Amino acid sequence: MKKGIHPDNYRPVVFKDMSNEEIFITRSTVAAKETIEIDGVTYPLVKLEITSSSHPFFTGKQKLVDTAGRVDKFMSRYGNRKK
Repeated sequence: MKKGIHPDNYRPVVFKDMSNEEIFITRSTVAAKETIEIDGVTYPLVKLEITSSSHPFFTGKQKLVDTAGRVDKFMSRYGNRKK
């Protein structure tokens, strides 16, 4: 590897999924404003809205969000194609 092009501030950082409260610790250079204490050790905290532990592609659970009847409108138009 080339010298001098990689950051020197790799450190353990806690990433927290806010939708299911799951946390994981990994090494990162991301700047964090908050901290969290886990097992007596203080880590920088990065809050995320969605991770692989809550994303429908990885969990297999699909959420259907109906905004102003759009799903019903779609189903009435295209839902009965197999008949």
